[in-house]
Amino acid sequence: MQLPEIERRVDWPELVAMAQAAEGVGFDSLWVGDHLLYDMPDGTVRGPWEAWTSLAGLAAVTSRIELGPLVAATAFHNPAMLAKQAATVDAISGGRLIVGLGAGWNEREFSAYGLPYDHRVGRFEEAFTIVRSLLRDGHVDFRGQYHQAVDCTLDPPPVRPGGPPLLLGSTGPRMLSIALPHVDAWNIWWFNYGNTPEGFAAVRKQVEEAAVAAGRAPGEVSATAATMIRLPGGVGRPRGKTPPIEGTPSDIAEHITALAQAGAEHVQIVVDPITVESIEWLGQALTILDE
Repeated sequence: MQLPEIERRVDWPELVAMAQAAEGVGFDSLWVGDHLLYDMPDGTVRGPWEAWTSLAGLAAVTSRIELGPLVAATAFHNPAMLAKQAATVDAISGGRLIVGLGAGWNEREFSAYGLPYDHRVGRFEEAFTIVRSLLRDGHVDFRGQYHQAVDCTLDPPPVRPGGPPLLLGSTGPRMLSIALPHVDAWNIWWFNYGNTPEGFAAVRKQVEEAAVAAGRAPGEVSATAATMIRLPGGVGRPRGKTPPIEGTPSDIAEHITALAQAGAEHVQIVVDPITVESIEWLGQALTILDE
């Protein structure tokens, strides 16, 4: 379940209620967007709660469900500090964190917060090296063009040996070439594959070929897909012109099953509207999937 990002203002108690509802009805994972602000079509400016502190808070009020950023922009934090934050959230959650990483894309929030937007992929490559090394090995000594971590040790380490799973939030060729030799999974947003099983299968084939070319075994890197679901009362989501999936709980379950058959090992649901009631309604689809 993808928790609210920019759909509307959601105060913290409601966000906690959503997280606990998702865990209660049987969702496997919770995801938060890592964004700072958006310019909305009506001229207002809106932003979500900060991702890593949100994940820490959500980890403390849940007990079973996995959680992660979908995905964390490495440009928003010093990469060694990002690894420190991830290790802390992993500890608070008791080893339930999935670390989704990307380069970021919204230039407006970079400029608003005084962050460099140039050479985003080059900066990501260096940051990814630092984050990955600290989470998996506990130490790094790196001096790059954009980042450095000199004789840096991550202590306390993540609670799981080898660190939490790493997920890449990109299917760009250069990003894939950087991350596929190392990540556990990759993700694609619904409007980048048309929100259809056929569209996802086509992208998965391309990424799988790239993974094998990068030296990974077939199927070694998990494929994941975000999908857009609209329930009664939905009014549309900003940045979402690709048609959503609508219908009964059985229809939703059928769509998720089709994505699984297309190769998705994990599906993140983005729902319109995003409310506690919507999450509980989707629990009916989960019950059908479990039958």
